[in-house]
Amino acid sequence: MISSSEYGSHSWELLVTVDHQHEEVQKEFLLRVTGDLHIGGVMLKLVEQIKIPQDWSDYALWWAQKKCWLLKTHWTLDKCGVQADAKLFFTTQHKMLRLRLPNMKTVRLKVSFSSMVFRAVSDICKILNIRRSEELSLLKQSEDTLKKKKKKDKNSKDPVTEDILNLCNSPVSSGLSGSPGLYSKTMTPIYDPASGTPASSTITWFSDSPLTEQNCSVLAFSHPNCSPETLAEMYQPRTLADKAKLNSGWLDSSRSLMEQGILEDDQLLLRFKYYTFFDLNPKYDAVRINQIYEQARWAILLEEIDCTEEEMLIFAALQAYHVSKLSISSEAQDFTCESEVDEVEAALSNLEVTLEGGNTSNILEDITDIPKLADNLKLVRPRKLSLKAIKPYWFVFKDTSVSYFKNKEAAQGEPIEKLNLKGCEVVPDVNVAAKKFGIKLLIPVADGMNEVYLRCDNENQYARWMAACVLASKGKTMADSSYHPEVQKILSFLKMKNWTMSPQAVSDPESIDMKPECFVSLRYAKKYKSKQLVARILEAHQNVSQMTLVEAKLRFIQAWQSLPEFGLSYYIVRFRGSKKDDVLGVSYNRLIRIDIATGDPITTWRFSNMKQWNVNWEIRQVAIEFDQNVSIAFTCLSADCKIIHEYIGGYIFLSTRSKDQNETLDEDLFHKLTGGQE
Repeated sequence: MISSSEYGSHSWELLVTVDHQHEEVQKEFLLRVTGDLHIGGVMLKLVEQIKIPQDWSDYALWWAQKKCWLLKTHWTLDKCGVQADAKLFFTTQHKMLRLRLPNMKTVRLKVSFSSMVFRAVSDICKILNIRRSEELSLLKQSEDTLKKKKKKDKNSKDPVTEDILNLCNSPVSSGLSGSPGLYSKTMTPIYDPASGTPASSTITWFSDSPLTEQNCSVLAFSHPNCSPETLAEMYQPRTLADKAKLNSGWLDSSRSLMEQGILEDDQLLLRFKYYTFFDLNPKYDAVRINQIYEQARWAILLEEIDCTEEEMLIFAALQAYHVSKLSISSEAQDFTCESEVDEVEAALSNLEVTLEGGNTSNILEDITDIPKLADNLKLVRPRKLSLKAIKPYWFVFKDTSVSYFKNKEAAQGEPIEKLNLKGCEVVPDVNVAAKKFGIKLLIPVADGMNEVYLRCDNENQYARWMAACVLASKGKTMADSSYHPEVQKILSFLKMKNWTMSPQAVSDPESIDMKPECFVSLRYAKKYKSKQLVARILEAHQNVSQMTLVEAKLRFIQAWQSLPEFGLSYYIVRFRGSKKDDVLGVSYNRLIRIDIATGDPITTWRFSNMKQWNVNWEIRQVAIEFDQNVSIAFTCLSADCKIIHEYIGGYIFLSTRSKDQNETLDEDLFHKLTGGQE
């Protein structure tokens, strides 16, 4: 026996379990340490005692009870608070993780379990060739959304083997610098902007990248739709409360996967969390555009977002014939064949497709002269216990306000009413077939929202006034450079909706090889017979038949962005002083309080008017202060309040991006805005 005095009176034994694959070697080791020994010294002592010749560089110490990594190797055990009762694990920082992508494909890759989720997502996106990783995050499916799937698995006789794309050999995922794969920070075009196939000049990159030709096609192209039976078995939210469950599982971006209870080979969802798709460019973003398109497509099929029958048919037409058929034909092309067309010539001949819907005018407008609209419109005011009152008036739109007068001659005097649209909700109320072009305005007032409808006569008038209302709600005038592109975007969407069936389009719908139920939500699939659906989808297809593959996807995304509910993430909350639960909708520029029973908006608060926000971590309450001494506070019932806090900070962080910046992000600023002082 060796006396304790030989060790010194301050030494003690520390138990460390080593995560290694050598069965013949023990896994638990007792180290004699002192409180002033640094973490790096503990790891060195441990490796010397293990006596297994292997690369230990990816290993670090994990403190199980405290659920934290001991990554600061210069810190002493005393500074970390480690004592003899601590259970430490010596394990790899990079572990395998299964990720379900927006296109429902599963990839398996090595991810850092010790980095903050924000950094881990950035590394994942580099492997998958998705730019702007700050728009995405990892989501853990809630138990409620998995219940339906579990029932399905019990009923199925044959076990379904999931097709998993293995990217575990990626140099980026194993923590090495490696080659950039298809992720390029240079402005060299790496995709054909029309078809989305990799450009010939970048084919050589595939040899060093986990994204081989086949893998790239899995990520950048859409694949045949699932069967109606599969669709019926997937979780579909019916109420706002159901939709709130979809957003309850977002991981904390400021903590690591391991700290949040994620284990090796667990499955998570990789999703676009923030609905501000910055700088979408077909030349660099084939995978990103396809994954956004897929997230939009599934949101519509599973009715996570509401749309009209007319809009559902447009989405079906874009999916059915364009994206599905063109994807298959594009995949059949040989990626490795050298293009005979000169690269510069090809670039000149390719029309660049952007989400703005048109080029911004180069004409310099006099900024002192703010444009105005003046026209005859109908005003519709809903009245309780009676029919709606519809009256024609002379409307004048200037700055961010709408005034209306009895007639054009009376416009020189005082208006009957002046409506300030800043901070209002603007909802389209359109049925092109019925020639109905309405704009629903929900204007914030002291006790809630004042509801006003404007009825336009035709498409052009509607597009001009709708664009002006949308800009005014954000505090912008028609002098803003985004006004004309917004008008064009609205017109192009109306054009897609405006179809008439030409006799030669299809003589026999039954001859078309197509399952229409795969392209619409269950509600519409049940409403019509298969033959009727085919005919209606073909009608809608007449207006989108000339588009390229990438343009069709961008049009689909643009149409999705035009839906009233686009970009809203729902949470069930209890406002301070309230006796009932409400739904809080979080969007890229505002918060909306919604009645949980009726779904009607009660109040809107714009981020632009926000002075500060914080969280009382003891009572888990989010408090926000706005201009004009408006303050709100609420507790979140359907998720952790940190998720809402991060959403608000994340959207404010994303609003600071600009095209002149390098693609490197200010990660510290993100954590400062989203992390909170817990």
